[in-house]
Amino acid sequence: MKKALIVLSGGQDSTTCLFWAIKEGYSCSAITFNYNQLHSIEIESAKKICKIAGIVHHDIVDVGSIFNGNSPLTNFDKKLETHEKIENFSSGIQETFVPGRNLLFLSIAANRAYTDNIATIITGVCQEDFGGYPDCRQNFIDSMENTISCALDKKIEILTPLMFMKKYEIINLSKTLGEQCWDALAYTHTSYDGKYPPSSKDHANMLRSKAFEEANLPDPLVLRAVSENLMRLPKSKNYEIKNK
Repeated sequence: MKKALIVLSGGQDSTTCLFWAIKEGYSCSAITFNYNQLHSIEIESAKKICKIAGIVHHDIVDVGSIFNGNSPLTNFDKKLETHEKIENFSSGIQETFVPGRNLLFLSIAANRAYTDNIATIITGVCQEDFGGYPDCRQNFIDSMENTISCALDKKIEILTPLMFMKKYEIINLSKTLGEQCWDALAYTHTSYDGKYPPSSKDHANMLRSKAFEEANLPDPLVLRAVSENLMRLPKSKNYEIKNK
């Protein structure tokens, strides 16, 4: 059976990639990174998602404070930017960008793939809705794939099934990947402030909310929080059936 290593953050996109890979017939293992991120709760999400998917081999790599810098995701003295509307966020690279993050993550993933004789790495980067992050673009992935092949003298492909999809299209894809995938979305974590249920209007939360509205589907994470009496059901159209 063909094998794949999934770079699993515990977020919505990487979770979708995991179940996509399973449906495509890959025998999957996962790797998750602890980089002292503000939203480190996503590591627990990744563990839960692996249990749901039946993933036995899940490597959690602690890279410490290597990414300390100006991003509010790793520099907790910086205030996380929030706005009432997604349109109010500035264009270009968002301040949450962590320089070199995907560069390092894919390098470490390549080390694990080489060691475990895995020829495919799968990551959930998406250049259509990437917050200006340059390491979520196809040209970076192509370059990284070539660099890894040169460094290891072995071809390891990097698959990015979500690269050219809109966020709402990713949600629609998740819906087609089976009940397990949809259930797993209830345990994904998106909020940059690390809080559950999602409450801040940061860039990631706003993108997720907007995407579920455009897909006209209720967010399983929100429904979970409502069932636990932690928040009220939103009044947007995609929750109308639940509101009746």
